[in-house]
Amino acid sequence: MLLEWWNDIVRWVGSDDGWTIITGAILPFVAIFAGGLIAGLIVRSAMKRFVALQDRQAKAAAVASLIAAGRRAAAWTSLSATEKEHVERLISEAEVRLHLLPETGSSLAAEWSAHLIGSMKRNSAAYVMQAEQDLRDLQDGLIAWQEKPARARKLFAQDLSTWRYEADVTEDELVRKQREWSAQQQTEAHSPLQTTV
Repeated sequence: MLLEWWNDIVRWVGSDDGWTIITGAILPFVAIFAGGLIAGLIVRSAMKRFVALQDRQAKAAAVASLIAAGRRAAAWTSLSATEKEHVERLISEAEVRLHLLPETGSSLAAEWSAHLIGSMKRNSAAYVMQAEQDLRDLQDGLIAWQEKPARARKLFAQDLSTWRYEADVTEDELVRKQREWSAQQQTEAHSPLQTTV
């Protein structure tokens, strides 16, 4: 049964009617389908490259704007009030741009940058060298993140956890000093008044 069916197909392909249908309908359909498939793959590849290029440009723009804002923050104390307000706006816009990037570790990079820029603003008056070092760290870190996001993300996470720990220790010390002061105030309030003669 199967052999008869196969023989019928071979006879039909060898006949004039079968060959006309194959060359007039089936082969053009297969060629058009294959051409469409190849064109679709080419367009898909081109769109992926275009989107990747747009992402790289957005990432480079966000990094460049954060570095520029960092440069201004390093000279924070020499800025006028209007310039400070403008720089604050630039910093916040750059951080938001960095947060919105569809890149690994962009939120960590934004938090890390915000901490360094804050440090630069605090150190710009008394510790000019420290502010410049923070600026170099900001530039190096963001450029490293732009080139190799996964590796820089780990470094950012380590730095942020270290800074959080230091901040917690400082806050604990402040709370302890406040409690000591409060206890001292309580003992002074309850101690008998010394009269002067």
